[in-house]
Amino acid sequence: MIQAARSGRQNIAEGSRASATSSQTELRLVNVARASLEELLLDYEVFLRHRRLTLWPLDSSQASAVRGVPRQFRHDQSDRSNPTDLTDLSDQQRWALYAPWLDNDDAEIRANAVICLIHQANFLLDRQISALEKQFVTEGGYSERLAAARLAERGR
Repeated sequence: MIQAARSGRQNIAEGSRASATSSQTELRLVNVARASLEELLLDYEVFLRHRRLTLWPLDSSQASAVRGVPRQFRHDQSDRSNPTDLTDLSDQQRWALYAPWLDNDDAEIRANAVICLIHQANFLLDRQISALEKQFVTEGGYSERLAAARLAERGR
């Protein structure tokens, strides 16, 4: 479980760093991150099953509450007038928003909360992968753009 979680995080970071020089590498690493989180999701589901604990249905009030936490963050970054703005919170303050689930003594609640968070991360990674694929098809990769710039320079 720990390795899958670390791998997911690390591949997201490495993919982001690779974006400056290789669209293909970025896409590959983000896909590896997505696969790592899928592995982590399965590990948590097995954790619940082996302990005969309940997996929350997606439409349960508990799952909805965990998924609802990000809705507290401002969607419009330019709107500074919202007094409920939570975008400038520290990591500790953000953790505190999830503390009712992640710091709970009940392993079932903790595991299900993490499952909800993995689903959210996977959803976002799926959107990122789709956008990266579309960008690669329409704009090409770094090497392609560099070659085009070189040819344009030669044509002058």
